[in-house]
Amino acid sequence: MYHHFFSQKITVWYQTHKRDLPWRNIRNPYYIWLSEIILQQTRVVQGMPYYYKFIKTFPTVQDLASADEKDVLRLWQGLGYYSRARNLHATAKTVVRHHDGKFPNTYYELLKLKGIGTYTAAAIASFAFGEKVAVLDGNVYRVLSRVFGETTDIASNEAKKVFTKIAETVLPSQDCDLHNQAIMEFGAIQCTPFSPNCMFCPLSLECVANATGQVGTLPKKSKKLKVRERYFNYFVIEQNRNFAMHERTNKDVWSGMYDFYLKELPENTDSLGDIIDEDDFLKDLVKNSIIKRESIIYVHILTHQKIQTKFWHIEIYPDFVVNLPAGFRWYSLNDVDDLPKSTLVNNYLTSFIFANN
Repeated sequence: MYHHFFSQKITVWYQTHKRDLPWRNIRNPYYIWLSEIILQQTRVVQGMPYYYKFIKTFPTVQDLASADEKDVLRLWQGLGYYSRARNLHATAKTVVRHHDGKFPNTYYELLKLKGIGTYTAAAIASFAFGEKVAVLDGNVYRVLSRVFGETTDIASNEAKKVFTKIAETVLPSQDCDLHNQAIMEFGAIQCTPFSPNCMFCPLSLECVANATGQVGTLPKKSKKLKVRERYFNYFVIEQNRNFAMHERTNKDVWSGMYDFYLKELPENTDSLGDIIDEDDFLKDLVKNSIIKRESIIYVHILTHQKIQTKFWHIEIYPDFVVNLPAGFRWYSLNDVDDLPKSTLVNNYLTSFIFANN
């Protein structure tokens, strides 16, 4: 379904039309990380001066880590979304203190850092370390939707899973970093949101949207409903084939049911570092575990609320001593099957745990 022509054509296009940006053609993970954080919610033309200011003031991650937070925030002034600057500073300290001043070189290890979500982790892993992992941002969604005629609503729960599969399918076995740069750039300056120049597009003959008159309507994106939303992050904690669970005894939803360790946040985030921030129990576990699975976001609709949930399945090293929080205990898989659970938790277990045992 997804043909080999795609990567070849966009990389040829990229080598001719790419913008000369300072964070390209380098492998320095610190510089790449800085550029990705600065460009979140920020146009390139606005972010460029800040990138230069940061690498001049803090030329290494050690310099940034040792800086006073107020100096970092002052340098960030004018960009907005100041949590990005605080996360930037916190992550620099983590890299220096816990990684000997070197950025982790894999996607899943990068995800553990504060402020680094799935897109940023993929970008750093690909551009700095050459890991074969597909990037997926707004530009990539648009390109893939139009070229392959994918009509899944990009604001829907299943969108990330659908588009990740397409992105991984067209990812070449070699030069995946070049491919990732190309598809992002292609969406930024060629396959633009409004009035793209399809006449001179190298994919015009293969593009489903162009052939069917859907360029103006793809990708599909519905308006978000104005409802009270909650954002759950469940940690499926496994050690030696046992799972940590507890009974919900408060007056909240699913009282009397059993579930996993829960972190509720005020908004969605793909960054494992953000989720475990200020939770010493989780921080300790993550350092002594491997991430087996990061789920898609499940949407569960109740009468008065909409709950968006992600499951993080972490497997604790066999010999690590886990001091479970009050109310939690270890259950075998057979015991878990017998426990009363919410539909949400049970559906996850059925799909990914019970089905594989």
